[in-house]
Amino acid sequence: MRAQQCPSESSGQTSGDLGTSSSSSGGGSSAGLSPGSDSDSSGVVCGGRGGMRGALSRSWSLESLRSATAAIPDGALDMAIRADETGSEEDLYEDVYSSSHHYSHSGGGGEQLAINELISDGSVVCAEALWDHVTMDDQELGFKAGEVIEVMDATNREWWWGRVADGEGWFPANFVRLRVNQDEPEDYETLQAGDGRAEDGGAKVQSSRDQMRTNVINEILSTERDYIKHLRDICEGYIRQCRKRADMFSEEQLRTIFGNIEDIYRCQKAFVKALEQKFNRERPHLSELGACFLEHQANFQIYSEYCNNHPNACVELSRLTKLSKYVYFFEACRLLQKMIDISLDGFLLTPVQKICKYPLQLAELLKYTHPQHRDFKDVEAALYAMKNVAQLINERKRRLENIDKIAQWQSSIENWEGEDLLLRSSELIYSGELTRVTQPQARSQQRMFFLFDHQLIYCKKDLLRRDVLYYKGRVDMDGLEVVDLEDGKDRDLHMSVKNAFRLYGSTTGESHLLCARKIEQKQRWLKAFAREREQVRLDQETGFSITEVQRKQAMLNASKQQAARKPKAFSRPYYLTRQKHPALTASLPQQQVLVLAEPKRKPSTFWHSISRLAPFRK
Repeated sequence: MRAQQCPSESSGQTSGDLGTSSSSSGGGSSAGLSPGSDSDSSGVVCGGRGGMRGALSRSWSLESLRSATAAIPDGALDMAIRADETGSEEDLYEDVYSSSHHYSHSGGGGEQLAINELISDGSVVCAEALWDHVTMDDQELGFKAGEVIEVMDATNREWWWGRVADGEGWFPANFVRLRVNQDEPEDYETLQAGDGRAEDGGAKVQSSRDQMRTNVINEILSTERDYIKHLRDICEGYIRQCRKRADMFSEEQLRTIFGNIEDIYRCQKAFVKALEQKFNRERPHLSELGACFLEHQANFQIYSEYCNNHPNACVELSRLTKLSKYVYFFEACRLLQKMIDISLDGFLLTPVQKICKYPLQLAELLKYTHPQHRDFKDVEAALYAMKNVAQLINERKRRLENIDKIAQWQSSIENWEGEDLLLRSSELIYSGELTRVTQPQARSQQRMFFLFDHQLIYCKKDLLRRDVLYYKGRVDMDGLEVVDLEDGKDRDLHMSVKNAFRLYGSTTGESHLLCARKIEQKQRWLKAFAREREQVRLDQETGFSITEVQRKQAMLNASKQQAARKPKAFSRPYYLTRQKHPALTASLPQQQVLVLAEPKRKPSTFWHSISRLAPFRK
C-alpha cells in the first residue's frame, strides 16, 4: 500500500509512547507549541467485518500506560541525585535505572497495534484533525482543523498514512484525535433523517444515540482522569524534586520551565470533581456535563498564560539539557515517579494539546445529544465557549511562531535603523507598494510599505535587484488617524491626487500623504489600517505581549541564519565597479564575453518569506 518512505524513518524513532516529538535543538521542541498527542488520547473505536460490525464502540484507551500510583518517599530521589558527590553522573543514572527498570512501560504500542489490527481486518478508522497541517511535500497529506481523515496505516508511531477527499499521504499522528464512535449503524442516519413516525425505527435511533452519547461521556471522563494523573506526575515527580535542588534550579528557572502548570493542576482537579458529580453511573447517557464546562470556563483562561510561556520553557530546557547533570537528573525524576518513557519537554506539551481537544469532544457530545435532552443547551453553550478559548490560544500560538519570521525579515532589510520591530510589533497586517508624497516640494517616491501592529515601515527597492530592500523610515500608528481623501486637488500640497489617503496626527500635526495605483488597492489599505487598530485593541484586552526572552531568542536565531547565508552584494555589484571597458582576451568569442559580463544571481527567498507572513490580496 505504501511505496513511499515514511518521513520519520530516515532519522529513526524519536518520540515517546505518547506520540510526542521532542528535540533538544535550539528552538526547543520540534514544533515549539506544535500539537501532539497526549496521555489522554481518545479511545479507538471501530467496527468492521467479522464480529466487530455489531459493536457501537470498542475502546482502546491509554489505560495500559498508567503508571503505578505507589508514593515515592520524599528522600528517595534526593539521596539518589546526591550520589554524584561520590560517583559520576553516569553511575548515578545506571544505579537509578537498574533499580527502577520495572517502571518502564510499553507505551502506546498496544493502542497502535490495535489500530493496525482493525485496519487490516477491513475496518474504517477515522480521526479528526486537531490542527491545520500545511503540507510542504507532495507525499504529505494536507488538511484543516476539524477535517476527518481515514487512517490507512498506523505502523509508524509518528507518521500515519491517511486519506481525505483530495488524496492520500503521510501526516503527523499527533495532529489528530481518533474518533470515539467510529462505526455508526448503517441505518442510523437514514432513520435519523426520517419523520420518526415508525415506533420501532424511532426507538432504534434513540437507543443508538444514547449508546453513542455514553461512549463520548466515558471518553471525556477517562481522558480527564488520565490527564490529572499526568499533571500530578509533573508537579510531584519533577517540580517538587527540582525545588529540593536550589544549587541546580532557581525559582525563576522553575517558573520559566513549568509556567503555571501547578495552577492548571489545581483547576483541573476541581473540574474533574465536578464532572464526577454530574456523571450518572446508572444511566450514563443522562449525565449533564455541559454545565461543568460553563461553570469552569473562566478557569480555562489560565491555559493562555501557559501556552504563551511554553516557547520559553523549550528554550530553557534546551539550554539545560546540554549539560549532562541535568539530563541525568530529569531522567531520575521520571524513573522514580514511574512515568512513561518521554522526555520532560514532551510531558510539558500536554496542557497545550489538551485545551485544543475540548471543542472536538464537546462537538461529538452535542452530535449525540437530543435537542430535548436537559443537557443540550448547556453542551451547545459549552462548545461555543471552549471554541473561543481554543481560538484565542491558537491565535497566540500563531503570533508567537510569527516572531521568528519577522526577525528574519528585519535582518534581510539593508541599512536598518532604530529599534527592533519586535519591541513593539508581532504581526504583519498588510504590505504593498504606494506612492509617498513628501512636503514641501511635493516630491513623489515609490516605496514598499509594510503595516505591522503599532507601526508602518517603508523601504526602497534596489534599482538592479528588486528583491533587495533598503530601510527608509517608519510611522508610529498609535497616535495617527487614517483620513480617506477624495480625488482632486489637495489643499495642503496644492496638487492633484488620486486614490489617496492621509495619515494624520491631530495632536502632533504629523502628516503623511500616500497614494495607491488603483481604487481597489486603496480600499484594501483602508481595511488593513482598520484591522491594525482592531488587533491592537484585542492585544490590550487579552494582555498579549512578547517577552524579552522571546524577542532576544528570535533576533539571535535570525542573526545566525543571516550569517549562514551567502553574503549578498550590499553595494554596487562588483562587475560595475571595474573600468568602463574591461580588457578581455581577444581570443574569447563574443558570446563568452557576454556571459562573463552578466553576474550569476542566486534566487532570493525574500518574497517567499514575506508571502508567508501576509499574502498579497488581489
